[in-house]
Amino acid sequence: MSDESLLEFPCEFPIKIMGRESDEFQDLARRLVEKHTGPLKDDAVATSLSRKGNFVSVTVTVTAESQQQLDDIYRELTAHDDVLMAL
Repeated sequence: MSDESLLEFPCEFPIKIMGRESDEFQDLARRLVEKHTGPLKDDAVATSLSRKGNFVSVTVTVTAESQQQLDDIYRELTAHDDVLMAL
């Protein structure tokens, strides 16, 4: 794998995490990301409900330090059973 990246680090990077709507999911999404970034400010996390309210997307904007950090976050998110999708 190449060390080249299209991103210049550090940079602000939004990560969208989708799952079934629940208070627990929003907390879970934040905790999974914070394992790799440290504590996030409240304004770095935004949520949006689906039209019928069954699903939620949690957008977490992180200050990414490296491509490896982003890869680790995505691996952590997609490995969790409650996360339906991470973009």
